[in-house]
Amino acid sequence: MAMSKESVLKAARELVEFINRGPSPYHVVEECKRQLLEKDFVELKERESWNVKPGGRYFVINNFSTIIAFAVGGQFKPGNGFTMVGAHTDSPCLKIKPRSNRGRCGYIQVGVECYGGGIWHTWFDRDLKLAGRVVTRCRGLSHNLVHIDKPILKIPNICIHLARDVHNQFAPNKENHILPVLATTVQQKLEKPVSVSSCTPPSTAGNHHSLLIAILSEAIGCNPDEIMDFDLHLADTQPAVIGGALDEFIFAARLDNLFNCYTGLQGLMNSLETLDSDTNIRMVALYDNEEVGSSSVQGAGSSFTEFVMRRLSVGGSSVAYEEAIPKSFLVSADQAHCIHPNYPEKHEQLHTPFLHGGPVLKINSSQKYATTALTSAILREIASKADVPLQEVVVKNDSSCGSTIGPIMATNLAVRTVDIGSPQLSMHSIREMACTTGVIQAIRLYTSYFNNFTEVDSSIHY
Repeated sequence: MAMSKESVLKAARELVEFINRGPSPYHVVEECKRQLLEKDFVELKERESWNVKPGGRYFVINNFSTIIAFAVGGQFKPGNGFTMVGAHTDSPCLKIKPRSNRGRCGYIQVGVECYGGGIWHTWFDRDLKLAGRVVTRCRGLSHNLVHIDKPILKIPNICIHLARDVHNQFAPNKENHILPVLATTVQQKLEKPVSVSSCTPPSTAGNHHSLLIAILSEAIGCNPDEIMDFDLHLADTQPAVIGGALDEFIFAARLDNLFNCYTGLQGLMNSLETLDSDTNIRMVALYDNEEVGSSSVQGAGSSFTEFVMRRLSVGGSSVAYEEAIPKSFLVSADQAHCIHPNYPEKHEQLHTPFLHGGPVLKINSSQKYATTALTSAILREIASKADVPLQEVVVKNDSSCGSTIGPIMATNLAVRTVDIGSPQLSMHSIREMACTTGVIQAIRLYTSYFNNFTEVDSSIHY
């Protein structure tokens, strides 16, 4: 299937817009919710009874940072399977500490935690903003999205004259050197922002500098003493863009893994035309906390997915859920490392994925990835139906290997799983790099997967 330059750039620009709207997992889920509602999906609540019907479209949210969207096949019966794509909404970042009021040498600074395995030196000298959620107390506890979309923080580098060896090795101490600057005490005294000295428990406003609290309360429209707690992420103010001399690259934060959140969701929505004939439930699950191991209520390691799947299997035999599992399949979608032109020796010489070369099957004999020969063959067959090329990656024997939600979910659910991702460079940097063709390739692959999985699965001889 041919790809025109126009269609490639259209898909890439829509991904760029999605990334720019998702500076935190909470904003990512909110944007997914907005798109799903436009496609007539219905939100379900965990605490309520569900009335799910064949042909229906639904989604459920956990912690405001994880979302599972699903469309029920028109021929679905309890005991039939689940056709799933899994990805994650979080990315390595800096998060504000519970008590963040720091300062030295006349500077007002903000204490932060390093979340995930970021390339932290890339966060220096960037113009940083804040995004996340704030919980307020106003006629009950309320969840509030906040996005301070301007450069209010910066982590300044040490100048070359004071650190002559910085060219040889830049290894900042994460506790002492990664302290963003918010303001100077001189200017703060002149401006006299709102005082938080009167904020008493249960408000936590007093744990932070009054200037930070003033910014948050103004953005939300609340009083400082109504701020109970928050989960705030620092993010780069520079927006995602299409780049390169030939408009073939995407330069952006959080490509890992908003790329697959977006393309997986588009694949599900694009496949709705064939939903009436499907016997399975088509599902996209986007989880928080993958970058720190997935061991949370909203992470892929929790029972949340199983509970959803069990609720959808009610109405058949007493073992309908257990019958559904061997009919199910998971595509664990997370970005892949393509070959780096400046470090080619870091890649296994026969497994060197390229930009534009298609999605990458991830294989690891130590089960850091969940791909098997059978699950790989199934996805290859599905990809061929959409004319989407696939690549493979294997790490060198003398290199360590990352992991994904794939092995976690394969273990917890006992479901067949394949690990895949689009090729990119600079993974876990504050500014990553992918290719424009990868977007439409991934969307076509996931659309074909939802459209064709049950047919391909039924052709397997066991």
